[in-house]
Amino acid sequence: MKFPKLLITLVLAFSIIASFGQRKKSLPARLVNTLLNDTASAAEKSFRVYPTLGYSPETGVELGASALWLFRAKGDTLNRLSEIQAFAFFTFNAQYGLWIDNAIYGDKDKWFFLGRTRIQRFPLLYYGIGHNTAGDNPAVIDANYILLRQRVLRKISNNLFLGPEVDYQNLFGVKFNQPHEGDPHTLPTGSNGTNNLGIGGALVYDTRHNVLNVRKGLFGELSFLKYAPSIGSDYHFSSVNVDVRSFHPYKKNNVIAWQVYGNFLAGDVPFNQLALMGGEMMMRGFYQGRYRDKNLLSAQVEYRMLPFSFSKRWGATVFAGTAAVAPQVGALQLNQAQWSAGAGLRYLLFRKKDIFLRFDVGMTKEGPAFYFFTGEAF
Repeated sequence: MKFPKLLITLVLAFSIIASFGQRKKSLPARLVNTLLNDTASAAEKSFRVYPTLGYSPETGVELGASALWLFRAKGDTLNRLSEIQAFAFFTFNAQYGLWIDNAIYGDKDKWFFLGRTRIQRFPLLYYGIGHNTAGDNPAVIDANYILLRQRVLRKISNNLFLGPEVDYQNLFGVKFNQPHEGDPHTLPTGSNGTNNLGIGGALVYDTRHNVLNVRKGLFGELSFLKYAPSIGSDYHFSSVNVDVRSFHPYKKNNVIAWQVYGNFLAGDVPFNQLALMGGEMMMRGFYQGRYRDKNLLSAQVEYRMLPFSFSKRWGATVFAGTAAVAPQVGALQLNQAQWSAGAGLRYLLFRKKDIFLRFDVGMTKEGPAFYFFTGEAF
């Protein structure tokens, strides 16, 4: 059975068990009902642990468990919804890891902690550097990877935050396996492993109230990071990131969302910290890192129906994006841009918290890719 059919079958079965449990009250059904019905009020803390079946081009089929903690500071519904999401997984491609994402708002937004953690063994494909790399015969890089990135932001005015940012990335135990066919790849900077610490700051404007499913608001971030041997890095380089996201309600349950993202680096940048195109968030359909270089400029737009007008739990989305990479900012050109588009199904997992499971199919010139995660892509 192909994976998309398997996924839809499992979600449908999950829904049927939940509705059956309301009548029979068996223990397994009660557990499923507890997860799906989300009886906690909007002000109460909500903690859920549930098995996951995921899929992405980078991993193939993923088996694991997710934990999602949702709360509001002091239980006050006037405070924004904070979330800490953890995801432990293994795949049939010899990959395993732990991901943790956090967006924590303090009382009356005095503090904002925004970050992510990745600890994993993650063999990945390397196609080379630049916008014209071939799609066949990639190298396979088997490595262990640690990423710790955190912003500690203080409110300086309404919806505006400023504070330090720290980024630590360690790629170790690297095996750079050249393709069996075709020409070997030139070994990039950091091909034997890298250990880099970046220190900088971030300015964030944020009017969102539910990070996992934004129905209205604006998010903007401008950040700078400096990596240098004097602070513990193997390489000397810098990074500027620009991220703008806007969300506009349309009709009763629909949302029009768009995002513009730029990653601009200078210096001696290791290959794993170059600007990467693709993945489950931006340019869905491309393998993450299918195209990479020192500079990336990308944009995407999405139309969300959450849920359908005729359903309490099921919804859908359509999306499209474009992006380009280049060695210098001035070399970014529209005629070198890549395109992706797709559509997805949504299933309302936590009714009180308005959080959906998403199953997306992204299409590019190189074919389709499938994604299954909790929460929207952006």
